[in-house]
Parts: sequence; structure tokens; C-alpha cells
Amino acid sequence: MRRHFHRIQSFAKKSLKVGAVVVVGVLVYKELSGNGNNVLHASWTTNYEPTVKWNSNWDRREPQSLVQPVRGGGDAEQADYHQKIDSQTPKTSRHLILIRHGQYFDNATADKERFLTSLGRAQAQLTGERLKELNLPYTSLISSTMTRARETASIIHKSLPHLKHVQDDSLREGAPIPPEPPLGSWRPEQKQFFQDGARIESAFRKYFYRANPEQTEDTYEIIVCHANVIRYFVCRALQFPPEGWLRLSLAHGSITHVTIRPNGRVSVRALGDHGFMPVPQISYS
Repeated sequence: MRRHFHRIQSFAKKSLKVGAVVVVGVLVYKELSGNGNNVLHASWTTNYEPTVKWNSNWDRREPQSLVQPVRGGGDAEQADYHQKIDSQTPKTSRHLILIRHGQYFDNATADKERFLTSLGRAQAQLTGERLKELNLPYTSLISSTMTRARETASIIHKSLPHLKHVQDDSLREGAPIPPEPPLGSWRPEQKQFFQDGARIESAFRKYFYRANPEQTEDTYEIIVCHANVIRYFVCRALQFPPEGWLRLSLAHGSITHVTIRPNGRVSVRALGDHGFMPVPQISYS
């Protein structure tokens, strides 16, 4: 194995110079495991196993967890078992389009006074036009009950009038979980994390799951809510440490596109996309 490693290492050190560009091979080495299988390890890591393995049953909808396993049995029992697995297996994907509300008057004390600024209304209109331009088969428009989210969704609704606008109180802004590292200028009381965190986690479980087996086409749900909520959702959906949510940043009116595949795999197609907005109309606070 060591001779093989040095051979690859020597090869990788030979670079191909093209003008001012230097192309260097990626260094890997091959190890023969005890069972005779070849295992490749990248040169930049000493970890042979992932630090955190993907939990395929994160939404408690993995087909194998929904069907009683067969203990022994003949061919007929096995065939029946696999038929039940197939009947519980989704065939389509769910797409969640998460929209942060537009800029609002954040110095007001009451929520009813925290309505959108003129810039925030322009941002919401641009977001609605962008969603219409994408021409996806949207299936629903849901928003938080807070004034800035409701107003943003109402403006988006003008671009997508065929959708019914539904409000959900669990999508309100809040403090999902104490961030790591802490932010010195923002320190809510622990009871706020305790209360908001449970509500925001319940919203995650309400909207993030693989499609039902009966679903025949992909669904595209637009959810207009808040930066803290979206950032927490993304960390949870990707099974990243949720306390890292505050390390992400989202512009007003930005679009985050999360896809949940039939097998439960989750991918983020866009995170805080605001490239459709003119530079003078981009804001974060």
C-alpha cells in the first residue's frame, strides 16, 4: 500500500503548466481493507468515516420503517412485503420556495406598525415577478401571520393570482435555538429560545417531509416568512448543526429553493437568491 501511495504522490506532484495556470492532480491513495475492497481516501483528510452520517429516516417516512418486516416466510410473504414497501415509496418530489419578506420599519414596537417600507414593497414586487418568470407549477402560497410577511405575500399574490394565500402562525419570526458562536449584540432570554424554538421546530416538521406515495406530480409550495426561520429550516433540512443558523445571511425578498426527493434526500437549489434585483434595491436590514 505504501508503494502505491508514493507512486500516486509522485504522479500528483507533476503539474501541467498552461500559461500562468498550474493544474495539479488531486492526491488520493488506495488502501486494501481486510475484506479485499479498495478504499480511496482524499489527501486533505484523515477521517475515513463521515463525521455525521445522513439519517435517511429524518422525516419518519422511510418506507422500510412503515412496513412490518417479514421474519422468515416463503416467497409469497417476501413478495407481499416488497409490494407493501413499493406502495409506501414516493414517486415525486416536494419543492419548498422560501421567501424572506421585504424591508420593513423595524424600529416600530407593535407588529401592526412594522409594515413594509417603499423599498420593501418594491422588493416584494420584484420577487413576485421573478417567481412568475420562473414559471414553475406552484401549488400553494403560505405566509407568516406577521404584518411584513403578510404584506409581502399579498404583493407576490398579484403576480400569481391563481394561488390561494393561506396564513400560518407557526411561521412567525423568533429565536429558534441559541446560535454558535453567540452574537454579542443579540442575546434573547433563554425562555424565548425555549418557546420560539418549539414553535419553529413544529413548523419545520409541518412542511418538511418527503412526498406522499399517492402524489403523482411534483409540488411547489411558496412560503413567505422570516430570516431566522428560513435559516433554521435550511440547517435542519440538510442535517447541519442547527445552532449554525446565524452564520447564514439572507437578503430581503430573496428566494431559497429546497427540494425533498422521493428517497428523502434533500438539496438546496438556491440559498437567498436575490440576483434578480437591481443593486440599489438590495438590503439585509
